[in-house]
Amino acid sequence: MLYKALFITMSTSKIYLSSPHMGGSEQEFVNEAFATNWIAPLGPNVTGFEEDIKKYLQKNTDFNAPQQEIEVAALSSGTAALHLALILLDVQPGDEVICQSLTFSASANPIVYVGATPVFIDSEEETWNMCPIHLEAAIVDRIAKGKKPKAIIGVHLYGMPFQVEKIVAIAKKYEIALVEDSAEALGSTYKGQKCGTFGDLSILSFNGNKIITTSGGGALITKTKAEKDKAVFLATQARDQAPHYEHSEIGYNYRMSNVCAGIGRGQMQVLDAHVALRRKNNFFYTQLFKNINSVRIFMEPNKTYVSNHWLSCIVIDKKMSNGIGPTEVRLALEKENIESRPLWKPMHLQPIFKDAPYYGSRVAENLFHNGLCLPSASNLTSADLHRIEKTIRHCFNN
Repeated sequence: MLYKALFITMSTSKIYLSSPHMGGSEQEFVNEAFATNWIAPLGPNVTGFEEDIKKYLQKNTDFNAPQQEIEVAALSSGTAALHLALILLDVQPGDEVICQSLTFSASANPIVYVGATPVFIDSEEETWNMCPIHLEAAIVDRIAKGKKPKAIIGVHLYGMPFQVEKIVAIAKKYEIALVEDSAEALGSTYKGQKCGTFGDLSILSFNGNKIITTSGGGALITKTKAEKDKAVFLATQARDQAPHYEHSEIGYNYRMSNVCAGIGRGQMQVLDAHVALRRKNNFFYTQLFKNINSVRIFMEPNKTYVSNHWLSCIVIDKKMSNGIGPTEVRLALEKENIESRPLWKPMHLQPIFKDAPYYGSRVAENLFHNGLCLPSASNLTSADLHRIEKTIRHCFNN
């Protein structure tokens, strides 16, 4: 009886959408922080973590991809990094900032933090990211209305690179700064160049559910040391050079702690392995749905894109599936203690942003209504995948 109870508990343990995955060496860096009493928002782990990220982002997968000169500031969250990016770009109250609509609210909230107005853009079908056509139409219209946008926030959704060349070209054409939101895209590449190096400023996230984690944390990627130094200054309460506490600017408590950075240093050692495992999960889903014609897997449009597949996602055509849609699949998985989640609800449909300008059609809206994020953690076991497969097959077969 005891064996039977234990088996039931183990077989029904929760399978999470994207859980943290430790590599093994994180504890050594954390122990060192405690042993040396570096329990502060500075220290050797912070410096080392920044250097680890810098080296990783500069190492291209394609020999012909350009070398990027970057600097890295480790911060308390990806949201903090976006906030500081907008401050560095001198976005002021009354300014407008263009943002992808199909994204997490953290991409848009910092626009409001600085008193600016978000202008949301629909997605395109290939990468689910910001549509270049609607982006340019929005810029032209806002300029005609006397409101040239101050910045563009482009997101690599679920790890899929946006249409980099087109978005960058539009930003340059109209001389608008591009902030690259790579919160979900560490390890993804476009034409061999790492995501996180395409924007005038770029951000990363190390939240607990990301490719690698520092429990909570993020980073701002800058093109110059002067920009990094300014970001670190603002992130540490903007304390001027003086023997006492002197402040001529508003500062923030946004710097990453040495303890969290220690976790990050260990995680960087297994980053490529985690990306490979997430991509393997995506292949598992392509095989699972290969003969289910009503389901479309979110995949790279061509070989110039390499997604880390932070989350593997599907879109279901309910008319082709005898009434089986994302809600039915989600509830079937939930019944078996398996977590899944709808795609991000577009920002222009959120109550808090209902009055914000929006340019596009209904691509993002349709993706939200018909899409689902599936368990994608790099620590999924064979038993986990078997449970997922069994549940999904049963759902569609019935």
